[in-house]
Amino acid sequence: MVRKIVMKKTSYFIVLIGMLTLCSAYISDRLDNKTWHEASKMGDFYHDLYSFLPTDSLTDSIVNLYQGPVSDWPKPNIDSGIVYQELGAMPGNKEYLKWDNDDTVKLGKILFFDPRLSRSSQISCSSCHEPDMAWQDGRTIALGNDHLQGNRNTPSLLNVIIQKELFWDGRAGSLESQATAPLAEHHEMDMDVKSLPAKLMKIAGYDSLFTNAYGNSDITLSKITYALASFEKTLRSKKSRFDFFVEGNKKALKPEEIKGLHLFRTKARCMNCHNGPYFTDLQYHNIGLSYYGRKFQDLGRFLVTGKKEDVGKFKTPTLRDLLHTRPWMHNGLFDNLTGVINIYNSGMHQLDNKVSPAVDSLYPHTDPILRPLQLTADEKEALVAFLEALNPVEYKMRRPELPGMGHE
Repeated sequence: MVRKIVMKKTSYFIVLIGMLTLCSAYISDRLDNKTWHEASKMGDFYHDLYSFLPTDSLTDSIVNLYQGPVSDWPKPNIDSGIVYQELGAMPGNKEYLKWDNDDTVKLGKILFFDPRLSRSSQISCSSCHEPDMAWQDGRTIALGNDHLQGNRNTPSLLNVIIQKELFWDGRAGSLESQATAPLAEHHEMDMDVKSLPAKLMKIAGYDSLFTNAYGNSDITLSKITYALASFEKTLRSKKSRFDFFVEGNKKALKPEEIKGLHLFRTKARCMNCHNGPYFTDLQYHNIGLSYYGRKFQDLGRFLVTGKKEDVGKFKTPTLRDLLHTRPWMHNGLFDNLTGVINIYNSGMHQLDNKVSPAVDSLYPHTDPILRPLQLTADEKEALVAFLEALNPVEYKMRRPELPGMGHE
């Protein structure tokens, strides 16, 4: 008798979960973006819908929502007016084949690793963009010529081909123009770029490399930067377990990670900035870390545009290879994912309106996209689990042999 009652209650419970899943999918399909935005203001719609269920049942219900293609997933929590891309898998990558069969890329690869591009002949591009460290340096802020420090964290060069503007503040409009800055900056490579072509001409082997790439042996700064950019454009992230999941392997992510994916899309509001296959909107935001008026102050995008609304804004980084590119943020002050999530969970508006605009018209205000999230400890753990699933196998490559070494 007891067994029959238990089985009957279990059956009702399973039917109820199924009905709720169908109901939520129907509502998700019917709500337009504006209505969905209004509904999401009350919190994570699906978490509210299933909040009465035991934790395991809640996770199972969420997992079921993500068993189909991305187009059938629950809609993300996106603020009105924000244009976003749906999450997706990394495109297939065979760019690395160009390292050996494209003469311009081959030249760029050699130049990238050659320390003789610096004044001291001791610092190369790879000194700050190390392939074994996901093409960054693992430091809080960059270290260059004479062991001088910069004031910002070194961004990874992975997937740099998607960047429309370079550097944290977007001051370079192309990879070619970006390459000139670190070559010339005193605290980086400290090279007199006007004399660099003549320096390379004296190195045996570069004449043939430039001939193969450009059809003649003339060495110019524009050829150097074009070759460097051509190589950098081939640097792509490998596929992660998330990509395999999107492509149809539904066992690639664990239930906890799928729960984190759902939170990423909904209650945690991450997709307002981190969207598309590369998990970035390529836009600039003030997340409350300008340290305005204090040690570590950095005015960000304002230093490029001069617009007061750009004070404290920095470009949204990709979340690809996240664990391989720590520490994070423009100042490199954070290297713990739970700590970063706690920052966003707070809303980061603590310093807003501390100073009247009449007193200081440049006083920055945190982007209104950010707001308190009220994530629970379990939800934070799930979100961390998902973010960790964005990491592929670490990058490894053999450094090229440099021309003229020991024969100058």
